[in-house]
Amino acid sequence: MKWELITPFITFFVVLLVQITVIPLIAIAGIIPDLVLISLVYFSISRDQYYGTVLGASYGFFIDLITGSLLGSSMLSKTIAGFTAGYFSTETKKDINISTYIFSLIVFICALIDSVIFSFFSAFDVQTNIIKLLFEQALLSSLYTAMVSILFIFSPFRRRKF
Repeated sequence: MKWELITPFITFFVVLLVQITVIPLIAIAGIIPDLVLISLVYFSISRDQYYGTVLGASYGFFIDLITGSLLGSSMLSKTIAGFTAGYFSTETKKDINISTYIFSLIVFICALIDSVIFSFFSAFDVQTNIIKLLFEQALLSSLYTAMVSILFIFSPFRRRKF
C-alpha cells in the first residue's frame, strides 16, 4: 500500500489522541482548538479538493464513532470543511497557502464552517439563543484553532512532503 494513503490516517489517530487527552488542558473557558481540522486543511491543500472531501468524510466518520457524538454531524461538517479547504489547492499556490499566514486564514474559514454546521446539528436546542451559540461555539473556537495553526507554519514537519 502506498505511504501517501496511510499517512493521513496515522496522523489522524495521533492527532485525535492528543486532541482528546492533552488539548482539554489548554482550554480557555471551555473552548478548545480543533487539531484534527488543522491536519485536514493541510492534507486538503497539499493534495486536491476531491481528496479533501473524502478525507473530511473519513475523519468525521471516525470522530463520530470514537467520541460517540451524533452519528453524521461531525462527518458532514468535516466533509464540507475539507471541500472548502480544497478550493485553495491550486498548483501554483499550494506552497504559498501552506507556508504563510494564509494557512491560518484558511483554517479560520474552514473551522468557522465546521463549527457552525456541527453546532447546528449537535448543540441546537429550542431554548438556546442562536447568536450566543454561534459566538461561543463557532467564532471563538474558530479563532482559537486559527491561532494554534500559526504554530504549524513554523513546524519542521510541514516541510516534508507527505
